[in-house]
Amino acid sequence: MVDILVLATTNKNKVKEFQEMVGDFPIEIRSVADFGPIPECIEDGETFDDNAYKKALHTAKILGLPAIADDSGLVVEALDGAPGVYSARYAGENATDAENCEKLLKEMKGVQNRKAAFKCVLSIAVPSGPALTYEGSCEGTILEEKRGESGFGYDPLFYFEEFGKSFAECNSEEKNRVSHRGKALAEVRKEFDKVMVWLNQRLSEEKPSKPDHEEYESNDWSK
Repeated sequence: MVDILVLATTNKNKVKEFQEMVGDFPIEIRSVADFGPIPECIEDGETFDDNAYKKALHTAKILGLPAIADDSGLVVEALDGAPGVYSARYAGENATDAENCEKLLKEMKGVQNRKAAFKCVLSIAVPSGPALTYEGSCEGTILEEKRGESGFGYDPLFYFEEFGKSFAECNSEEKNRVSHRGKALAEVRKEFDKVMVWLNQRLSEEKPSKPDHEEYESNDWSK
């Protein structure tokens, strides 16, 4: 039986969010930080789906364990989808959250259309290649100035109308209930029994790696 699922990130904020969302799963969730340094995955995909799969497969192959990875970011309508897959480095490599937010505010100065959405793709991969994919999104608008002290990334600028406040003004329970990552994880939770069966079948088969993601985009439980 599969008893460990590795979270392919060292981002402490993401680790905390995942643990809060999946802490009652009948499997131990560990991060790559628990295994010491491993070679970094090059996230050069053109979509969130590409990068999530690359990270999950990269981690699974190195550690020999099933891995779950997410790629997520902010998509702003008036900026033709930017920052998108470059959300974490919008203001440059190794940019801080504050620097990314400042660049976004600058790009949006005077812009009337402030519609935006956080998007997340989760990929659960086994070392041999196949993966399951889950998606989630949350729509909102971009504020003209930061609000709130919680959260991370673009949370201080993302206004969620239903709550009447920014994500950085929400507590973790509120945010997890409606966030892009929370929605994707909710889909995983609904199918977790099937996920466990699928993981056990795949790991027992030990088939050669098949790097073509397209074959595994849909959650076809017969594969």
